[in-house]
Amino acid sequence: MTSLTLVRRIKARPSIVFDAVTAAEGIAQWWGPDAGPVLVAEADVRVGGHFRVRFRTLDGGEHESQGEYLELVKPERVVFSWRWTGGQEDPGISRVEINLRAIPEGTELTFTHSQLHSEETRRTHEAGWTGSLDKLEAHFAG
Repeated sequence: MTSLTLVRRIKARPSIVFDAVTAAEGIAQWWGPDAGPVLVAEADVRVGGHFRVRFRTLDGGEHESQGEYLELVKPERVVFSWRWTGGQEDPGISRVEINLRAIPEGTELTFTHSQLHSEETRRTHEAGWTGSLDKLEAHFAG
């Protein structure tokens, strides 16, 4: 099993970023590796609640992920399980942790995706999450 960690500085307060990474309306603004649309964003934001996100990439591919919220500490931390529907991109269940820390310019977001199946799936997830977090950062930049 392997993991990846990404850090971003977001120009918004932690409570606003927390909502953007948990609420369906927020997720629809930034999820997915490129400028393709989010087709479905559902989130039952409570420990034990589930989320589901389906997005289309610019090459026309559709991808769907889902998971369960394991820990919610507003506005500091979100932890959820992660799996691709159908399991083609990465078999099994992995874990995502998002930690939010107030800084003078807004929020430092530390994103860790762990328990990934292989180094190859770590690389593909890193590319995807990098694109997603770039969109999240840009969403609050202007």
